[in-house]
Amino acid sequence: MRTVKFIDMTLREAGRIRGRELSFKEKLEVARSLDRLRSDTIELAPIAGGRADQLANRTIASMVATRISAAVDISVGNIEETWESVRSAKKPKLNLLVPLSPLQMEYVCHKKAPAMLEEIKKQVKECRYYSEHVEFSALDATRAEIDFLYAAINAAIESGANKITVCDSAGIMLPDEFGNFVDGIFEHVPALRDIELYVQISDEMGMATACAAAAIAHGAIGAKCTAIPAGYPTLDALAHFVQIKGVDMDIATGMRVTELNRTVEQLKKLLMPEEETRFSNVGIGDVANVCLDKDDSITDVINVVQQLGYDLSDEDKSRVYEAFTRVAAKKQFIGTRELEAIVATASMQVPPTYRLVNYVINSGNVISATANITLEKDGTPVQGLGMGNGPIDAAFAAIETIIGHRYELDDFQIQTVAEGRDAMGSALVKIRADGKVCSGNGISTDIIGASIRAYISALNKIVYEEN
Repeated sequence: MRTVKFIDMTLREAGRIRGRELSFKEKLEVARSLDRLRSDTIELAPIAGGRADQLANRTIASMVATRISAAVDISVGNIEETWESVRSAKKPKLNLLVPLSPLQMEYVCHKKAPAMLEEIKKQVKECRYYSEHVEFSALDATRAEIDFLYAAINAAIESGANKITVCDSAGIMLPDEFGNFVDGIFEHVPALRDIELYVQISDEMGMATACAAAAIAHGAIGAKCTAIPAGYPTLDALAHFVQIKGVDMDIATGMRVTELNRTVEQLKKLLMPEEETRFSNVGIGDVANVCLDKDDSITDVINVVQQLGYDLSDEDKSRVYEAFTRVAAKKQFIGTRELEAIVATASMQVPPTYRLVNYVINSGNVISATANITLEKDGTPVQGLGMGNGPIDAAFAAIETIIGHRYELDDFQIQTVAEGRDAMGSALVKIRADGKVCSGNGISTDIIGASIRAYISALNKIVYEEN
């Protein structure tokens, strides 16, 4: 009988689940609860460089019996620092997180495929220098160019990785497709037969557990999950799958299933925010649960903003409300996390030289991406066309056509502000002009729109400084 293994990412995802970073005490409480379940591995979030993160990791590593996996973002590369924070664990492991889709490689790591392969070899070898157990996590693997995915996994194994995780970060595959995807990896990476293969699957279509089951049926050793709902398969769902299909598939798990329900309920109370409430004369203590919509007035919105601790000028209040109405037109409700993102994006900005009027993007897997963007400069519409390697690259090229200048892209990041299909995307763009970096933020339910707004925000700061 084959033992399937579950890697628990609850601590890694806890900040996103809770809507804020966990306190030191909360992290320890979560770790103790997970340790009681005896899942194969407890995975920690990448450390941000602060002493508090390192101390929390070190304390967790010393107090649990379960294997501890410390994540390392390849774009940061703080391998030694991360290792020092978990080396005291009974069974420590380093997990190198590597984006492999063309867009993410370009904008997260600023590298093309050949340079990315060399970076993978370098950082996996460094991880192996410190740790006997090294995991290579291929982020966005289902949207990577397939031959490059095989090459990257081969490079990681040759450099010392002894655990591989392939991720469907967008949750775009059906169970049959994912099973075939796993078969293809085994076929083209023969060395994987002696390596543990895991899967990490987004539950975007509600099929993550089914896809994980298909992967296990096709040879994967296990799956990543969270103890409570967080957009991935849950621990109890996977345990239930093994319980129902274990005999037929000749699989079992070493997890303490009898502890599962009680532990999950404890973690829900600790980590899951209470249901958001509608806005109605809310007090300071309740502001974290406010939920606004398109019918709320500027007075209502600014009242909540002030209770969140922001003191805005009249001009910034108008900008915030304008951005709020734009986002609220596409969403049923706006929570406080999203409202704070709007404040961070719309307030405290320089006078805009350029404003976005509209944009049209054409993209697909059989055509080159093109963008048609119209900006307003000093009240006059200006149009630009651009072509690029993906919709965002094309959009930036169109803006550069309008302004007649190409700035160096210093950094680009995209993340969701909340969860769900209509979640707002938040984009950060940093562009460099004459050695000086200016950053801009953009938000939208459309990540391309968020990216364009972020670029324009950074551009306006450069123009303002030049004038």
